[in-house]
Amino acid sequence: MTDQAITNEDRETIETAIQLLEHTSLAARLTQIVGKPIALIGAAVPQAAADVVAAATTTALNAALKAALATMQRRPEAASLLLHKALATASGAVGGSLGLVTAPLELPISTIIMLRSIADIARSEGENLSQPDAALSCVQVFGLGAGASGAAESGYFAARGLLAKSITEAARFIAERGVVEEGAPILVRFVAQIAGRFGVVVSQKLAAQTLPLVGALGGAAVNYAFIDHFQDVARGHFAIRRLERTYGKEIVRAAYERASAELKAAV
Repeated sequence: MTDQAITNEDRETIETAIQLLEHTSLAARLTQIVGKPIALIGAAVPQAAADVVAAATTTALNAALKAALATMQRRPEAASLLLHKALATASGAVGGSLGLVTAPLELPISTIIMLRSIADIARSEGENLSQPDAALSCVQVFGLGAGASGAAESGYFAARGLLAKSITEAARFIAERGVVEEGAPILVRFVAQIAGRFGVVVSQKLAAQTLPLVGALGGAAVNYAFIDHFQDVARGHFAIRRLERTYGKEIVRAAYERASAELKAAV
């Protein structure tokens, strides 16, 4: 089978996924909100602030991992994307009004809210969240959201490739053990690898929230953009995974790369 076997409808799905995964930039959205180049500001945060971001990011992802693994044991009630956005916006208003000091508390809350939204999107694309690979793929979305920066390693399939080994090892570990051990080295490595990429966008988010005059209203807008960004990434990611289950990974990737090249040539 070649990528020519993909239906026109599924080709449109791939094109939509490319727009969501390759052309979505949180930094650009935040720049529109605050009127300053967030990508540059986020990259120039003081070391003390960077340490706060790193610690808060790791804490948030550990909380998200626990929530994702909990979905393997019970099916949570379906919740709307708008509800998740409203909750994240509210938590962002608190973060925006109090600044970087609230990051260790606010970021885990926002991340759990986003994780639940991502899980809803995954289920809508046919994912079985009782399976470790699917549950971990929800957490993986936080590592894919640092894309669209123009760097070679930030392309969707390149990012997936960088994370593939750790997610495979973590899924196998969970499947074999059944009960997840707290602080298991394999899961620690998985979280650390995701955190290295998630921290990029977290720095951009916190840079936007802590700018003078942003305040509660701006903080809410920043968090709305934050969750909207990761919902877009999740839509693209799980649509591609659905097509991979139908056609195979190599065929879908070939079609994705062909469509991506065509879209670039048309610009």
